[in-house]
Amino acid sequence: THVTKLFKRRKLLPSTPEVLAALGALASYWPDDKQVKPLLDELGIRIFSCISGDGKYREVAYSHRAKAAMMVCSKAMINVARKMEERYGIPFFEGSFYGIQDSSDSLREIARLLIERGAPDELMARTEAVIAREEAKAWAAIEPYKPRFAGKKVLLITGVKKSTKEDKERIKELMGQDAHMIDDMTPREMYKMLKDAKADIMLSGGKSQFVALKAAMPWLDINQERSHAYMGYVGMAKLMEEIDKALFNPVWEQLRVPAPWENTAKNWQAKAIAQMDAEAAALAADPVAAEAARRAKKICNCK
Repeated sequence: THVTKLFKRRKLLPSTPEVLAALGALASYWPDDKQVKPLLDELGIRIFSCISGDGKYREVAYSHRAKAAMMVCSKAMINVARKMEERYGIPFFEGSFYGIQDSSDSLREIARLLIERGAPDELMARTEAVIAREEAKAWAAIEPYKPRFAGKKVLLITGVKKSTKEDKERIKELMGQDAHMIDDMTPREMYKMLKDAKADIMLSGGKSQFVALKAAMPWLDINQERSHAYMGYVGMAKLMEEIDKALFNPVWEQLRVPAPWENTAKNWQAKAIAQMDAEAAALAADPVAAEAARRAKKICNCK
């Protein structure tokens, strides 16, 4: 409500048919924006307004002059997008520039909506040409990493607790049959999964990094305050590069070698694993308690 009240506060010259309002995070994840904006500039598409965590007052005030809107965060921005469509006839879609296919789909949808609002039809042909070029470059950059990542498994810690039911269904669809989605994994469970080698690397935000470090396992920060940009085609190639650096960093092998004075049978890691194994054994011996624990555990096996 407070955002929509700012509309019409600024008077501008008429906007061109190729202007876009970004609702959500497109402007928040610097330097990620620099991975995508050059592609839009090449296509003649102007990011007219960004309503985001670091959005500017003037951009919010004139965002109703955009011809189309891309919603990056549905949970935070769906009401704003609907109000813009209801009041000003601005069509919107939910998209993402994280991932090669998602980037291509978002560019196509932006072009389609702008053409419907008066942009020239040849915009789609130019968009497809940019997509073909960028996809070819991205896949070529990723190809050398495929044999190095063969058989590797990742523990991905994301904001699933904030996700809606629809978000979780889409996650299951994307992850496939071999993935497990867990709503609430304790640090001890993360640690045991890493120590049992059920995962080769953990990707998460900064809060979970110490679990991976204690387990002496590779970890990569994928949160928005990171120093590397993973958005767009170039961003995916950069992500593969950073995962490769983390996985094959020789420091992990050195960290796993116990100190000469250390008793590996009685250190804190051994005690923690023994405690978890004892709890698992107790549940296995008590079917009623095991069933209660199973029902209490929020886990989804993606199928």
